[in-house]
Amino acid sequence: MAKNRQPIKLGVERLLTEKIDLLRGARVGLVCNQASVDHGLRHVADLLHQHPDIKLTTLFGPQHGIRGDVQDNMIETAHAADRETGLPIYSLYSETREPTEEMLRDVDIIVVDLQGVGCRIYTFVYTMANCMRAAKKFGKKVIACDRPNPIGGIQVAGNLLDPAFTSFVGQFPIPTRSGMTDVELGRLFNAEFGIDCDFEAVPMSGWSRELWYDDTDGPWVLPSPNIPTVDTAGVFPGTVHLEGTQMSEGRGTTRPFELVGAPYINAEDFAAALSSLGLPGVYFRSCVFVPTFQKHGGQACGGVQIHVLDRQTFEPVITGIAIVKTAFDMYRKHFRWKDPPYEYEYDRNPFDLIAGTSAVREAIERGDSLEQIESSWRRPLKEFMAIREKFLLY
Repeated sequence: MAKNRQPIKLGVERLLTEKIDLLRGARVGLVCNQASVDHGLRHVADLLHQHPDIKLTTLFGPQHGIRGDVQDNMIETAHAADRETGLPIYSLYSETREPTEEMLRDVDIIVVDLQGVGCRIYTFVYTMANCMRAAKKFGKKVIACDRPNPIGGIQVAGNLLDPAFTSFVGQFPIPTRSGMTDVELGRLFNAEFGIDCDFEAVPMSGWSRELWYDDTDGPWVLPSPNIPTVDTAGVFPGTVHLEGTQMSEGRGTTRPFELVGAPYINAEDFAAALSSLGLPGVYFRSCVFVPTFQKHGGQACGGVQIHVLDRQTFEPVITGIAIVKTAFDMYRKHFRWKDPPYEYEYDRNPFDLIAGTSAVREAIERGDSLEQIESSWRRPLKEFMAIREKFLLY
């Protein structure tokens, strides 16, 4: 029997109905991608372009493009003309990650409508932040339209980013899992971290913090090519750390970020070791998989599939760290950290950039326990929670 899903109204749907006056008479630039759709699965670029009261002039694409054209990770997209609307698309995953003055020449208002995944380590939220900086610099307004945090808005976990490890996958001292929507994060970035642009949030209606995306009637479209399902988003804040190793995080399989492993791993031994940790809400099923591309493409990898049994007790961040630590401890002769470059950084350890600190890697190399690693997060998380409270919309 299908579950009874909570009806919601997305921020962009409210913008196009209740708040349309915000756009009348303005030249509009839109930051969007393939997940920027309404309940009818109509792309927001097409909706704005066809609207009689909106003058859409310019499109901006994040990583993977505005219609999800680029499959692989860390592949730049080119500036182009949109095949549907004919409007210019400026790629913000190219020689620039921030709109230039020339790109904003025909824009008064930047509308941002991007689906996040509930994790600090994701470029879209920093594309929004970079647009906010450009708006401040060139006298533009930002209207940010909210969408659900797909893994809920309650649980907060992970270390806070150390500003020394700022990159395009982490610009601000927030935890790995913030429990905030992207527009709530925009409010935080603007007021707490000093962007100070003309920023207006358009919240959803009907969404509440305990809801995962598939608890709602919202239209799920994969926000990036390797986040195909809400289940993927649920494990991503943990297994994204494997991007900073030579282990496969499951790219090139039908279960990215849920399948993890490497050619040197004995699947049964690895699953048994992870199971012995007693992590809540998860089952590690031993398996062998063959990625079709990316790391170890065409090679059989021993490892596990992560089966989340209870979303409320499962904690992805410490689970991801446990997977890396266990592989490091069991297979030290073969385990390797990933070499640079990573996301436009050419001389820093990719795992440190992903973790937002060198402390996690150093703790793993030192042999610290998972309890020691997790306990080091507690005080900073408590301090963050007090700040976070001021910017929540729901």
